[in-house]
Amino acid sequence: GVAMRIVSLVPSVTETLTAWDRPPIACTRFCERSDLTHVGGTKDPDVEHIAQLEPDLVVVDAEENRREDFDDLMARGLEVHVLHVRSLDDIDPAMEGLARHVGATWSPPPLVAARSIRSRAFIPIWRNPWISLGTPTYGASLLAHLGIAALLVGAGPYPRVELDEVITRHPDVVIAPSEPYPFSERQLGELSRIAPVRFVDGRDLFWWGARTAAAVERLARVLDDLNSH
Repeated sequence: GVAMRIVSLVPSVTETLTAWDRPPIACTRFCERSDLTHVGGTKDPDVEHIAQLEPDLVVVDAEENRREDFDDLMARGLEVHVLHVRSLDDIDPAMEGLARHVGATWSPPPLVAARSIRSRAFIPIWRNPWISLGTPTYGASLLAHLGIAALLVGAGPYPRVELDEVITRHPDVVIAPSEPYPFSERQLGELSRIAPVRFVDGRDLFWWGARTAAAVERLARVLDDLNSH
């Protein structure tokens, strides 16, 4: 049969569809695929351009993409598949549904065993303003699986925080991902005022689907000694 024309507005989905041999014809500039047509970002897709590509399917995620872009895509008569991944438990049903839609097969990979919670982490995802990872989010759920609770400073999935307040909460560790803000050794000085710092691959923490099982293993290797005290 003729390959489906899929546009992916979610980096995780672009990676997963490619792993399933159902590569999208277009994706966002955050999907790390310079070989594919780009149709804007996750929060500002070029809906006009997407419509011109005449896709059979556009895949969005309720966390990463905006409701108004979904409404705009629907208003143009495009078929949109909506995922809503906010925890590790969402992965299998979400991937099974997507796989059915694109004629692929999802085999749930075994995950490393869940650990009991042993440490509390401050997880910054942006600076100036400082924004942290809260719940319910996939990233916090993945870390909880590894025995690390997200320090909840403020309510909701992505609360804005003040570093001084974080310091008074005495987290055991700062887990600083490489995206969406590219945290690196350059921020070690300001972050280490809070707690010892671990830098992690933001894709392993936030991209889900084909990546999940290996990402959990890699993060376990980087973070497992936190559970030894």
